[in-house]
Amino acid sequence: MFLIRSSKGGFMQILTISNSYRSEPAAEQRADRGNHDLELLDSYSQAVVKVVEKISPAVAKIDVTHHVPRRFRGRRNPEGRENIAGSGSGLVFTPDGFLLTNSHVVHNAASIKVTLADGRELDADLIGDDPFTDLAVLRVNAQGLPSATLGDSGSIRIGQLVIALGNPFGFQATVTAGVVSALGRSLRASGGRLIDNVIQTDAALNPGNSGGPLVNSHGEVIGINTAMIPWAQGICFSIPINTAKTIASRLITDGKISRAYLGIGGQVVDVAKPALRAHQLSGSRGVMVAGLEQQGPAMKVGMKEGDVIVEFSGQRIESIDDLHRLLTSDVIGKKVGLTILRAEKKLSVLVSPLELERD
Repeated sequence: MFLIRSSKGGFMQILTISNSYRSEPAAEQRADRGNHDLELLDSYSQAVVKVVEKISPAVAKIDVTHHVPRRFRGRRNPEGRENIAGSGSGLVFTPDGFLLTNSHVVHNAASIKVTLADGRELDADLIGDDPFTDLAVLRVNAQGLPSATLGDSGSIRIGQLVIALGNPFGFQATVTAGVVSALGRSLRASGGRLIDNVIQTDAALNPGNSGGPLVNSHGEVIGINTAMIPWAQGICFSIPINTAKTIASRLITDGKISRAYLGIGGQVVDVAKPALRAHQLSGSRGVMVAGLEQQGPAMKVGMKEGDVIVEFSGQRIESIDDLHRLLTSDVIGKKVGLTILRAEKKLSVLVSPLELERD
């Protein structure tokens, strides 16, 4: 306590707060922060546990065999009776036995076996596969299976929690967690073509995780895991579930996908607001040409890297999925109007999509 003289000649008392007095609230604040951090960690843990409990019954292990190609047959096996074995993961998405997985897991397989979460091992039929999105649909002869809830990959945000489930190196029902690292990535498939609009995550994936689900904190599947970069850490990729829904529906209906293509690699970008207003465009995004196939349909009509596609056949394009949905067998070989922005100038071109060939 200090005494100081007032203007009227008296004294006023001024109290000072000692360090010991002030340390108690600080210690309490540190304890509160510690408790809060523990609560956050506990909530995170509970979220992951609930997701795993909900989704893991629908995750399956897939084992495949491939015939040895003729050029690799040895003297002991001129007929090529030997098989090459491989494995991956799959996701039951209907109670009557339909599964999603990767095309590269089951493409040209001689036989496919599925091991369900309850231990049953069943033969599987390949309904169809699409190497250009690295997706495939299988079916097993079983009813009343636990099936996953498919979410909306259009609502994904960078930084949100995601959980990956699968069977890396044959270790069944392995769980990893991380966050969405980036959206709108392009990934080159095994056939050499680009898979567009891929989800990047740091949830650890390893060989055998391919075809397993990427799940949000609500237990909804938002992606199908497809690849990782083996020499990097925390760079893994998944196919958006909205793409998987479209592909699975067409594979179940037709057994294959006849697809038109423009010969471009695309990336979703924001369109400048002045350009949107000037050209009276709805929405806010377009598909930028990130690469051109030599002598492909787009290159033949003079399209350039950096062009932004905003309309296809009079319909607004805001995503890769928008473009894929319109590039159907109906437009193969036909002249289709394409509206692009080039340096914010609006141009119209007529392009004739070709049929996308597959192995």
